Amino acid sequence: METKKAFKSFRYRTDILWKSPHRGALTSGGKPEIGAGSPPEFRGHADNWSPEDLLVGALNTCLMLTFFALAQSKGVEPVAYQSSAEGVLENTDGKYRITEVSVTPTVVLKSEADLNVARELMQGKVEANCFITNSISGTVKLTPQFRVEAGTTL
Repeated sequence: METKKAFKSFRYRTDILWKSPHRGALTSGGKPEIGAGSPPEFRGHADNWSPEDLLVGALNTCLMLTFFALAQSKGVEPVAYQSSAEGVLENTDGKYRITEVSVTPTVVLKSEADLNVARELMQGKVEANCFITNSISGTVKLTPQFRVEAGTTL
């Protein structure tokens, strides 16, 4: 009889307090308050962090953190990491949903050997292990760019 592996469950709580039309204050356990609300295209304000911004940001952040966790497990320490992400909100079947998120990380590494490991991690492992990617139905397009730090002897 096969033993089933037990996994922990985690809970994350946020609170939103209405401030004015299309605006609220998002908080979570003593963290800094975030002004959140509708984006301009839905009668909101440009300075609001919209749910759409937060979802795309969560995915972008999760991919970065997943990459770093996997890289660390392989003994790779990137020199720098920067990533841009863009989500597409579309009306499909009468409902708005994020249908696609394009993520373009740029990773700077110390050596050619680290570069090869980083490429392997980004080709399937990072996306497959990112729990935000696993939680959305939209397509994620991950297009990493890599380079070895200038001045590093290969």
